[in-house]
Amino acid sequence: MRLNRLFSSIVLLLLCVDVVAGDRMSDSTNVFAPSLSQYEKNVIRYQKHWAALIPSQFVIQNAGNMGVVSLGCGWDYGKHNQWETQVLLGYIPKHQSARGKLTMTVKENFLPWSIELKRGWSVQPLQASVYLNTVYGHEFWKTQPSRYPDSYYDFMSTKFRLNAAVGQRITYQIPAKARKMSKSVSFFYEISSCDLYIRSKIMDSSVSLTDILGLSIGVKFQTF
Repeated sequence: MRLNRLFSSIVLLLLCVDVVAGDRMSDSTNVFAPSLSQYEKNVIRYQKHWAALIPSQFVIQNAGNMGVVSLGCGWDYGKHNQWETQVLLGYIPKHQSARGKLTMTVKENFLPWSIELKRGWSVQPLQASVYLNTVYGHEFWKTQPSRYPDSYYDFMSTKFRLNAAVGQRITYQIPAKARKMSKSVSFFYEISSCDLYIRSKIMDSSVSLTDILGLSIGVKFQTF
């Protein structure tokens, strides 16, 4: 069962990366010299396809309903690189449970604006995100166990959580002469909630916004 869950996660990751790679390929124009053979053109296409899979960013995030700390990589694309797809692995300490747990998150960010400031700084006043995360462990289920009444939790799953978040970001462009591993570094915060919390708010008016909203912070390193 654990191997099946791991295989499913890998397939999901590859599908998301392939979508990103396709968008990158569509944004670029393949220009071939007239003297190139069909074989050489195919090799160039092959190399460009795999080059598009190289992550362009690395992320460290705290909280966000995906673990105390999450580490991952991502890809940016679009006319102004306003879209981002990120894949993160997180860790939840055991607290009162028997053991700690791992999480996996696939996240999509949209940053419609960027305002240039002075001395290499810029601010992104809106970061809108949706993401799906899962927790690895036998305690979590995809379909309702038989111990619950019929249709009691029929449409909810403790295995997967759909989340939404809004936040802001500030970015520093590292001077070209000082660059080593990254060309820029961004600091961001998000206010997020998940489907289960939103459902609780809708069904019970006594649930406050502070009960369903969470704050997370993070750092993103842009490599190219």
